[in-house]
Amino acid sequence: MTTAAAGHPAHGPDDPCPAGIELYERALREGGVSKREASALPCLEETGLLHTDPRDPARLEPVSPALALHRMLRSTTDRVVHERRRATRLAEAFVPLLRIDGRGAAAAEHPAIRVLSGTGPINEAITEAMAGVVRELLCVQPNVHYSDSRGAAAQVVAMSRDQALLDRGGRIRTLYQHTQRHMPLVLARYEQLRGDAEARSLDEVTDRLIVADRDVAFVPAGGDGTLALEVRHPALVEFLAHTFDRLWWQATPMYPQTVHRPSLNGITPRQRAIAGLLVEGHTDAEIADRLGMNIRTARVHIAKLAVTLGSESRAQLGYLIGRSGILDRGA
Repeated sequence: MTTAAAGHPAHGPDDPCPAGIELYERALREGGVSKREASALPCLEETGLLHTDPRDPARLEPVSPALALHRMLRSTTDRVVHERRRATRLAEAFVPLLRIDGRGAAAAEHPAIRVLSGTGPINEAITEAMAGVVRELLCVQPNVHYSDSRGAAAQVVAMSRDQALLDRGGRIRTLYQHTQRHMPLVLARYEQLRGDAEARSLDEVTDRLIVADRDVAFVPAGGDGTLALEVRHPALVEFLAHTFDRLWWQATPMYPQTVHRPSLNGITPRQRAIAGLLVEGHTDAEIADRLGMNIRTARVHIAKLAVTLGSESRAQLGYLIGRSGILDRGA
């Protein structure tokens, strides 16, 4: 929370107050404001929108809106990642307990969280939930691959229920990992669907997620895809939908209109994503896994990044990434 001043209530660091935005806008137009003018709005310095002018200690100058927005979005993303990891830990801790809880047979006809075991029951539950969807379906697809007849059959079922939703006037929004944007199955999906369907991509996404009409959600409860949770608790479903919304607005549109992400000083968006993971200390294998690519491709990107920054070693590369400032700028 930001510091409260007289007549200025405390608020979140990533939620600037109207008065602060108004003064920040004036500082951008005029090149700065006096510290006396900003004294009643301490949030401007605390959130990094204004900082002391090195040429005049009595004045504050604004940081660029692009840099300020990037910092706030980065902070938001960090919180989303933290909450997602917390949700995963909770699911891992409670799934074994849900299996042995013998009191719930008559306690609730529609429990807030239901464990689904096996791909058949999971798909049946999703199909049943989607039959009642009339407004919106939110999906996260971290990877798309169907290597056998069972997978192909699942794809046909998914396409059928998605088209039925669109025919009822509903909307579908899907987030993919950026490496999936040229996958034949992804391209074929949007060539066949008719209706209000949109897709965007991110370098990193959550595990698979389905939210139907913000009433029910499905999340994985195991690494092999044979165990899932059907979530009907209103607060949990709203949290998952809110997480999706935040990721959606940070993602790059890929359908119906594709947006090409620009390079910055010779550094591509993919290389900036890799640079962020490198400075966090991740190995090549971990980077490849998190960004949905094979390790050879990851190493090619790392090598190109090293050449661009003039690095001669892995240790030096991390230092040069930090000094270059590429992680402090908008993509």
